[in-house]
Amino acid sequence: MDAGLEKVVAAETVLSDVQGAEGRLIIRGKDVEALAREFTFEQTASHLWAEFFDTMPELQAALGKARVKAFERMKQDFARLAPLPEVDALRAALSVAPDGHDVAAAIDLVATMAVATGAIAQMKAGRTPVAPDSAALHGADLLRMIRGEAPSAEEARVLDAYLVTISDHGLNASTFVARCVASTRAGLGSAVIAGLSALKGPLHGGAPGPVLDMLDGIGAADRAEGWIRNALDRGERLMGFGHRVYRTRDPRADVLKSVVNSLPASSGRLALAQAIEGRILQKL
Repeated sequence: MDAGLEKVVAAETVLSDVQGAEGRLIIRGKDVEALAREFTFEQTASHLWAEFFDTMPELQAALGKARVKAFERMKQDFARLAPLPEVDALRAALSVAPDGHDVAAAIDLVATMAVATGAIAQMKAGRTPVAPDSAALHGADLLRMIRGEAPSAEEARVLDAYLVTISDHGLNASTFVARCVASTRAGLGSAVIAGLSALKGPLHGGAPGPVLDMLDGIGAADRAEGWIRNALDRGERLMGFGHRVYRTRDPRADVLKSVVNSLPASSGRLALAQAIEGRILQKL
C-alpha cells in the first residue's frame, strides 16, 4: 500500500497543479513565480475564486470593509483571546464569523484571519490591537496590524508575494481536511477551522518554527558544521529539508528568497540560512 494519497485520485481541481519531480507549482494556469511577480493578493484571490461564486465584488474594497467589520465584531472578545495560544485564539476568532457558502462568507473569513492575526500579535506583545485601514491593500494592512506601524512599500510587497505563494497547494494535509469538511456542506468557516487545525501540526504548517529554532541555535555560519554533525549523531531530524512532493526544488522557496533578499534588514539572516542550507545539503 502506498503512503498517504500517492497514486490515489482523491479530487479533481482547476486550482493548482503540483509537479514535484519538475519543481513546479501551477496555480490556476500560472506558474507561482509569475503569479507572485505579477499579482497582488487581492488579484490572486479573484483569480482563484473566479467562476466559483455567482458574483465577484472588487476585492480590495470588499476586504477593506470586511476587516473593519471583523475588528468591530471581535472587540468584545479581545480579553478572552489574549491568554490563548496563538492557533487556539485564531480558531476562536474564526468560530464567530458567519459560516456561509457565498463570496461574502469567503471575504469575511479572509478578513477575520488577518484582523485576528494582527490583534493576537499585538496582545501577545502587551499592546492594544490596531484597527484596520479599509483603504489599504490586504497584505500591507495585515503587516501594519501585526507590527503596529505602517510597513514600507517594499515590506508590503514582500508579504504580498508570500501570501500569493501560499494561496493554494493542491491536496496537502490541511487542504485535504478542508475539502472533506466542505464536501459535507458544513460551511466555509467550518472548513477553514478544520484546515487550520491540521496546519498547526509540526510536520505541516508548524514546521517553520523548529527551522527558526535551528537557525538561532547555530547562530553563525562557522558553527554550522559542528552543530549539524552533533544533531545527526543524536538521530535528530533536520527540519526544513526534504519534501514529500518536491524532489528537485520548492518553487515557493525560490520566490521568497528573491523577494526577501530585497529587504536590507534581512540580508544577514538570509545569508546565515543559505550558508546552513549549503552545509546540510552536503551532509544529506
